[in-house]
Amino acid sequence: MTKRMNPIVDFVFKRIFGTEENKDLLLSFLNATLKPEEGKQLKEITLVDPHINADQVGDKASILDVRGKTKTGEQINIEVQLHNKYDMEKRSLYYWAKMYEGQLAEGEPYRNLRKTVTISIVDFSYLPSKSYHSVFRLREDKEKFVLTDNLEIHFLELPKLGAEHQETSDLLVKWLLFLKAESETKLEELAMSEPTIRKAVNVLEFLSQDAEARRLYEMREKALKDELNMVEGAKEEGRTEGKAVIVRNMLAKGLNVAEISELTGLTIAEVEKLKQQLH
Repeated sequence: MTKRMNPIVDFVFKRIFGTEENKDLLLSFLNATLKPEEGKQLKEITLVDPHINADQVGDKASILDVRGKTKTGEQINIEVQLHNKYDMEKRSLYYWAKMYEGQLAEGEPYRNLRKTVTISIVDFSYLPSKSYHSVFRLREDKEKFVLTDNLEIHFLELPKLGAEHQETSDLLVKWLLFLKAESETKLEELAMSEPTIRKAVNVLEFLSQDAEARRLYEMREKALKDELNMVEGAKEEGRTEGKAVIVRNMLAKGLNVAEISELTGLTIAEVEKLKQQLH
């Protein structure tokens, strides 16, 4: 049996939610996430850049987000992240700012700016909140009124879904459990409970069996792993450089290798190696 693709990989997510034929799935997910007032649910959305080509899939720097524009001009962007690339809050705010600023042509009045929403779905715990769904807006500190509703940033953290969420009528939780895709049994249970999720499961199964989609999926997985290794490598290099600075400063103060080892927690061999590199 062919291994099922992981729907949280951005290539797969975009094929499920970011295509013209699956806009009903995107609308279902957005209404479940944004929770608009009764009668104000999204019924239409225009996809921005729904196409995926092989060059994008193989490029670890490419961004395969799902982006749309509502009938009233609101901008919405959804990104998925398998691994913690760090500074997610700054990354999300930066993407939000680019989308917001990009609405206006030179000379256009600010009143033409429309609400801009970013949704980050992450497969790791990141924020200090225990909630799987965090929403950020521009609020006054003391009286808590909103300056403008033009900024809205959502974080959906999959690991924060626990056993208490498994039996639920909440559509957003069902969508997130679909993205976790922990077992065939769970997917079938979700599919039985919601028609849009049934369609999403069918799309996922079709993609998993399609040879070309499988080739692109594996190419994307490799690109994402390469990117992660590059990030981790840079982190390790930064840690090594930081240790070298500490050792150099301690040596300059006249401490010997054994003392530095005791104070820093580094082994004597590690201190000796850094000492040699410094000289």
